[in-house]
Amino acid sequence: MQTAMLHGRELAYREAGAGEGKPVLLLIHGMAGSSNTWREMIPRLEQRYHVIAPDLPGHGDSSPEFDDYSLGAMASVLRDLLVVKGVSRCTVVGQSLGGGVAMQFVYQYPEFCERIVLIGSGGLGREVNWILRTLAVPGAGLLITSAATPMVVGVGNSVRRFFYNKGVRADSADENWAAFESLSQPGTRRAFFKTLRAVVDNKGQAVSATNRFHLAGQLPIQVIWGDRDPIIPVSHGYATHEAIPGSRLEIIEGSGHYPHVDNPAAVERILVDFLSSTEPGFIDHQALGDLVSAGDTPLD
Repeated sequence: MQTAMLHGRELAYREAGAGEGKPVLLLIHGMAGSSNTWREMIPRLEQRYHVIAPDLPGHGDSSPEFDDYSLGAMASVLRDLLVVKGVSRCTVVGQSLGGGVAMQFVYQYPEFCERIVLIGSGGLGREVNWILRTLAVPGAGLLITSAATPMVVGVGNSVRRFFYNKGVRADSADENWAAFESLSQPGTRRAFFKTLRAVVDNKGQAVSATNRFHLAGQLPIQVIWGDRDPIIPVSHGYATHEAIPGSRLEIIEGSGHYPHVDNPAAVERILVDFLSSTEPGFIDHQALGDLVSAGDTPLD
């Protein structure tokens, strides 16, 4: 892990494969996650690519004292990190919440973007798991505060170690537990609820990128989804693919919300093929005004 100081706040990030001339991949994790979610992917990608995987504000080892946890603020933080690292162009890869951040990043800073990869992405439709809708309701934080106590987390970790020593592993379950475990820290818990309520309400996802697909469609775009995703339905992946001409869609059978953890070999294959068979895109600033004013019809 490394740390960058951005406007007086620490942003943690992982970096691998840095080298002149290598394409840059910006990997953006999901809600209550961290850059550790890419632990299986980074070793597979670092030989070919310069990989930068930040912990979003209030997540992982990054400071929980950022002022704003909206998608726009997170996109700005990622732009600042790239500027500090001297990176001017990259392929943006976002999973879950990270997909919504990726789309917002493209919207705010198109000059940085070469391609887009969305993995089980948020921001592409209204539906979302009922647990997140429930947690978005005011007062729900008390439930997490009561549940994610050090004692409960300690017992849970003991149970996980027992099954791990018996050879029983469930990668997606490990990701979900890591998210829950992180909420035992008061600062992380506050950041989680601020982030959640910026994008989800009691009816579902409250932020949508579908009315800006015509902008994202100017870049090569790859959509990846697990066919058993219990958090965000795979139908969002199909609808996005149909709405963006020229986009690519890969459905990974037997995978849930974390296909990069469930089946990293498959995600590696898809990414390498996508990156090697497409040319970096560029959204021309002279055409940007026409794209913005043209608009598009949002998906239902």
